[in-house]
Amino acid sequence: MRGPGGILYSPRMPDDLAGRAAHFESLARRQCVPCRGGVPPLPPQQIVALRGRISPGWKLVDEHHLVREIPCRNFRKALALANAIGEIAESQQHHPDLLVSWGRLTVTLFTHAIDGLHENDFIMAARIDELLETEPRSDSR
Repeated sequence: MRGPGGILYSPRMPDDLAGRAAHFESLARRQCVPCRGGVPPLPPQQIVALRGRISPGWKLVDEHHLVREIPCRNFRKALALANAIGEIAESQQHHPDLLVSWGRLTVTLFTHAIDGLHENDFIMAARIDELLETEPRSDSR
């Protein structure tokens, strides 16, 4: 399947670390498209293909939503990370549920307008993965 810029995407995750990073990056470079409802949630085979293109830190729950719990050093770091994710969400007009707690940030992604998963949820997950890769370890842990 070809994406923006003619980049060839594979639904399978590459085995090597460099290949995985490039794979995440390709999905993270895509833009969320407004979803107004009236479209069905993704079918299971598309969910499986897209699931392989995001970090294994994301849990797929009932083929309905994605959840990732991110450990943080303290509440302030969790809040700062939530704000950084909020900036990405605003730029994409696609908004996750964020639960800020002491020592962790829980991110839940699904498309409310269709009450299920849309490709936008996987784009946001990949963008969050990319953010976490660029965050200094001392800031998020």
